[in-house]
Amino acid sequence: MKNFLSRLSPPRLRTGALASTAVLAAFTLSACGGHLLSETDPASRDAAFTAVPAPAEDLAKNVIDAIKPNPALTASLPAGIQLSGIKMTTSEGYPPMEMFATDGKTLIGVDPSIGRAVANKLGVPLTINNEDFNSQIPGVITGRYDWIMSSMTDNAERRKTVTFVDYVRSGNGWVVKAGNPQGMSDAASACGKTIAVVDNGSSLTLAESFDAACTAAGKKGINIIKFAGDQEAILQVRNGRAAAGINDYPVAAYRAQTSNGALEAVAIKGDENPWGIAMKPENKALIVAVQKALQELVDDGSYAKVLDAWNVAKMNVGSATINDGK
Repeated sequence: MKNFLSRLSPPRLRTGALASTAVLAAFTLSACGGHLLSETDPASRDAAFTAVPAPAEDLAKNVIDAIKPNPALTASLPAGIQLSGIKMTTSEGYPPMEMFATDGKTLIGVDPSIGRAVANKLGVPLTINNEDFNSQIPGVITGRYDWIMSSMTDNAERRKTVTFVDYVRSGNGWVVKAGNPQGMSDAASACGKTIAVVDNGSSLTLAESFDAACTAAGKKGINIIKFAGDQEAILQVRNGRAAAGINDYPVAAYRAQTSNGALEAVAIKGDENPWGIAMKPENKALIVAVQKALQELVDDGSYAKVLDAWNVAKMNVGSATINDGK
């Protein structure tokens, strides 16, 4: 969610390029210089692009490595991108959306996986850079990056400066015991139950709003118990003291995925918003190509498999749209 109050750890400033693919692999060279992929015939374009395999710790590696480029989309890209590939920025520190692999430098997670998948469909190399979140939009506007994939909510304020191709939808989620024994679903399902949250965090604010809604509706309020950290709050769910904890949905899904089957994530219905791939509005050819590439991945099932690999299937947008946020 583009609510960074809930990030698990502050993003580290790290601007070194982390090449996920070899930049020069996208074009051929002759004695006269480089040729755009669009200047070759379709068969040659297919042969010219060889995606570097996704990192071993990318949970969607098998899906990403199997994606074939669409030569028509490659030909529709701006000349500069055909020649040098796509420069993507993200912000490490928000698992499972964006994080470092065990080598401490390779970026993996939902956003790098989808970014690599889209780049493979476009038939161009992708370079992923870690960047402070607040520096990312200026980086796109000045041309330092071609797109942002950093769990960025598509909203009206941001659309004043960037255009989004929306690639996931997310809101908040309950972390519950496996099997969801207390039937957590929407906000009203918490009425009369105990909910564990991080003190002074966004989850506390949300729980308090749910509690107010319960009492306003004439139902029992919520017993909110507060803890200094998320792990302590989740422990109350494990030991049965609380019916649920609250996180951003992908964080809840990550907690469940790494719990050895003890926990489950349940999306809180009604508060989802789209997160988008942010690009410079003037870069219309790239925006259209990205939307079409993502839609092809949706249609052939690759997109859903990437989400499944990271245990965030409920973030599926269904179709690739432009500026669909509120």
